[in-house]
Amino acid sequence: MKNFTAAVMFCGGFSFAQEANADSAKTENIKEVVLIARKPTIESKADRTVFNVANSAILTGNTTWDVLRMTPLVNIDNNDNVQAEGSSVTVYINDRKSVFTGKELKEYLKTIVADNLLKIEVITSPSAKYETSGAVINIVLKKNDNEGLKGSVSMNNSQSYKNSQSSSLNLNYHSKRFTQSLSGSFGNNNNVMKSYNENLIYADNSLTKITSENNSNWKSPSASSSTEFELDDKNNVGMVVEYYGSNNSAVSDARGDYFLNDILQKYYTKTVDSDGKNSFVGSNIFYKYYDKEKNRILDLNAGINYDSNHNNSIHSTVWDASAFEGIRTMADNKNREYYLKVDYSQPIGKDGNQLEFGGKMNFRNNVMPFYYFNYQNNTWALDGSRSNTFRYDENLNSLYANFSRTFFKKLETRIGLRYEYINFKVKQEVGTVEKRDSYGTLMPDLLVKYSFNDNYNLTATYKHSLWRPWYTEFNPFLMPTENGTYRRGNMDLQPNPNDRFGLKLGLYKKYFISANFSTTNQDYWTSYIIEDDKTIMMPTTYYGRINNYSLYANTNQNFLKNKLNINLNLGVSYVDNSDFKQRNNFVGMKDNIINFSGSTNFSYTNLFNKNINLNGWFGLHSQNWGNSVGNKMNFFHSFGATKLFPERQMEAGIRFNNIFQRPGNDYITYSPIGTFRNVNQWDWYGVNLSFVKRFGNQKVKESTKRNVEKESGGGKN
Repeated sequence: MKNFTAAVMFCGGFSFAQEANADSAKTENIKEVVLIARKPTIESKADRTVFNVANSAILTGNTTWDVLRMTPLVNIDNNDNVQAEGSSVTVYINDRKSVFTGKELKEYLKTIVADNLLKIEVITSPSAKYETSGAVINIVLKKNDNEGLKGSVSMNNSQSYKNSQSSSLNLNYHSKRFTQSLSGSFGNNNNVMKSYNENLIYADNSLTKITSENNSNWKSPSASSSTEFELDDKNNVGMVVEYYGSNNSAVSDARGDYFLNDILQKYYTKTVDSDGKNSFVGSNIFYKYYDKEKNRILDLNAGINYDSNHNNSIHSTVWDASAFEGIRTMADNKNREYYLKVDYSQPIGKDGNQLEFGGKMNFRNNVMPFYYFNYQNNTWALDGSRSNTFRYDENLNSLYANFSRTFFKKLETRIGLRYEYINFKVKQEVGTVEKRDSYGTLMPDLLVKYSFNDNYNLTATYKHSLWRPWYTEFNPFLMPTENGTYRRGNMDLQPNPNDRFGLKLGLYKKYFISANFSTTNQDYWTSYIIEDDKTIMMPTTYYGRINNYSLYANTNQNFLKNKLNINLNLGVSYVDNSDFKQRNNFVGMKDNIINFSGSTNFSYTNLFNKNINLNGWFGLHSQNWGNSVGNKMNFFHSFGATKLFPERQMEAGIRFNNIFQRPGNDYITYSPIGTFRNVNQWDWYGVNLSFVKRFGNQKVKESTKRNVEKESGGGKN
């Protein structure tokens, strides 16, 4: 950027000098002119799509989780699992793998105000460097690098079913070779979830209909500190410390009606009163060596993550308005993770070849006690037959190598190989139920890009990956849910292999079409069983071939002298799960499923030259995955306006979320014993008011580290 500005100034000065020589009678002092090159909102590259959101009005009034929902190619299902182009996703933050998944990831990203965002990278063809079984989403935060102290304060108020508030403070200090960043936030979020379930059991033709409403409150403080010191032009050291906490409470009311051959047999009403406290502390110490002249990079990272979760729930159930049943559950989980990671890269030869390799050692030690009490004689009595402690120990070691080479300036290639070896133990202390397992996996990947000319290029990719169960999915304890059913994990879950092939065509640097094929012969999804009249939900490994064919199109356009930017994404997939269905006896499930997804982002800058920015997002997504099939499409929309006050470094915004149609899901899960319908209404709707005050020089820059794993096969970022 500096070189670009200097070149413009040099050319301008040279031109002015020529005019002055031609007419020496005319002399005039002119002001310095600086041209600013803006990145397009969406950049589509060989292995990733980049959503450049820095200084965009879309950030105002949103959290990082909200912006992630609006990111092209991204879809989030009803369990808060993030997907990209139909593929499972691993989330990175500033190139560091997040320890959070599912709802924990959602609550954590809600504490990061979107004003901190620089860009979101959706890496659909990640190299062997990444610890992932599918796509990667890398959330990149802003990095200030100008002298002195600068920062921002933001406040948000959201009104949906109930009112929620959040605020944050961000500080950054830079002096010569030292940089210190501090951020903190606090959110008081109120949420209302309404649900309806229909559980149909084939064996006796019984049907249970359940309606429920859950009112929850989350008070979530968070803080982070990033310290970096440049020892010299080549050596940097630093440390990152993160904290996230939450105090949550919830009250849930449910009514269940049990029918046999369409005749009501019995019913129950249930109230759950729960409270909990979550804490997470993570630290990372790093050393970076970067020789810009020889383009050699060494990156060392060591870290410790600790999180704890305490939960207390009282379940009160009344059967047929007479018989009372009381259950109390308590959990006090403690999870520890330790890791050491090394990455190195350098050019090979003089032809632009690039070699990158590294490895990681990772250790987990998790303890999850679970206590179960029954209400007897006006007191709580410990149920020793259900109370237990679950332990999970894991050692995961990995090595990887990537090699990139360009042939005759048109053909760019990247070949990678990753090897992972895992050794883990799951144990239930009472009864000494224990399982040990270990295995190694080779995961190759390949990227080839051919540029016919400046307007046409074609990229082919292949990746073999393995999706492993999360440790909580092994936990075998039987836990009551809010609506009267139960859930538990499965110690017999197996990892899921997957092969993915892709083609991506780029036209005129504005139009991109990608075709993908992925296949697997086993996967684990939600299943149901009946034990002692209890309906139990649990993950189960299903065998059977599933083939997924998909086609996606993307374009980014600018209009009205670049004031109006529009991005459009369309996708369709065809899933052949006939073998999967037949082998697992999913009665009533279709042999083939068609999924559709579409979204558009638009932004208009400086409306009427009054420093007013407009932006919006619309999304339409199917609700089909695994053995669950949706009954409707989900429509999302969000639009807002931001008023800037440049001289005061302030901005105020208003945003409307899903005001025309409240989003939710409606899907049926098929299992050998019956079908299970789930309908939810989400609390992501209403209006949001926001205010941001900045101070200091807000100029930001991206990391100076070169991205050697290649967005286009082997060249520079």
